[in-house]
Amino acid sequence: MLAMDDVALDSRRVLLRTDLNVPFAGDAISDDSRIQAALPTVRQLIAANAAVLLLSHRGRPTEGEIDPTLSLRPVAEYLSTHLDCPVRFAQEWIDGVGVAPGEVVVLENVRFLTGEKADDDALGRRLAALCDVYVMDAFGTAHRAQASTHSVIRHAPVACAGPLLLSELEAIESALSQPARPLMAIVGGSKVSTKLRLLNRLLGVVDQLIVGGGIANNFLAAAGYPVGRSLLEPDLIETARALLERAGREGRTIPLPTDVVCASSIEDAAGAVTKPVDEVTDSEMILDIGPETAECYARLIEQAGTVVWNGPVGVFEVEAFAGGTQRLAQAIASAPGYSLAGGGDTLAAVSKYGVAEQISYVSTGGGAFLELLQGETLPAVSALASRAAMP
Repeated sequence: MLAMDDVALDSRRVLLRTDLNVPFAGDAISDDSRIQAALPTVRQLIAANAAVLLLSHRGRPTEGEIDPTLSLRPVAEYLSTHLDCPVRFAQEWIDGVGVAPGEVVVLENVRFLTGEKADDDALGRRLAALCDVYVMDAFGTAHRAQASTHSVIRHAPVACAGPLLLSELEAIESALSQPARPLMAIVGGSKVSTKLRLLNRLLGVVDQLIVGGGIANNFLAAAGYPVGRSLLEPDLIETARALLERAGREGRTIPLPTDVVCASSIEDAAGAVTKPVDEVTDSEMILDIGPETAECYARLIEQAGTVVWNGPVGVFEVEAFAGGTQRLAQAIASAPGYSLAGGGDTLAAVSKYGVAEQISYVSTGGGAFLELLQGETLPAVSALASRAAMP
């Protein structure tokens, strides 16, 4: 791919597709991580004297309708306090907007436009007409073929990859293709079915695979342990058993919990009890790993050369079931090896336990991070590569 660093930017109109889709609590931004990740690229463009148009989505509005609750205006106001240059907000912009070199204009939510999600080619052409250079730097949306991340690449005068996108790709490639060993992956989540491709791919490259959350319940059931009323996909128990057997044949390990935290329901935090994994009753749900298991996993993490983390190991949003995820987050943060974390719930855990600075690389992507781990090619990356290959 053509990199932004290799493109002349002085006095040129740059359409930067970034990810400013941040969560809000009322009218205030509750987590600015994605904005902070985008700022270095914006500052680099300002330093290069580019005229910067910031393009992003926010939430999932109905296309063609303006939803004031999903406007990017408050994001523009936030940026105006974090950038040493003029920052304007443009509500109407698809037919053109003025921007001077050294200035930043935040364009209103691109998902207000009809055709964005459908990767409409006509919309892609209109987006491309706004700029001299298009920069794709929104890793979190790179797995979606949409007008602002895909078709625009075909039509922009120059289309290139931004620094954040490149760093994300390099971090994941390095962790899986050239890892320091032992390589450990931690995969949590509610369902095996949503992570089956990931589990199959990782089992071919890792030395140890820790499974957590509802996913672990299928593996426990496959190993013959009672799981009570825990979240389970019965039709995938045999699949989990096959993965356990494959790990044994190939000299890899999938350690299972020896103790768990149970309750009658997620709402029954007061009734939470820790017990050996073989003592779960028919009326109980497994909602976290126990402290003995957490310490065992923490020791494995400490010995790992590389740790890839995608998903919590319990219902960490509820304090009674958060101990396992918190202990693993702390272990990853303090471990001497290389660590890579990504995925929506994982980012929430990283933020909750304040360990971002201690993890080697925290990905800004959820679905894109997962698809890359699964070995898939992201549409935006494929489009940039195709464009770079054109004579």
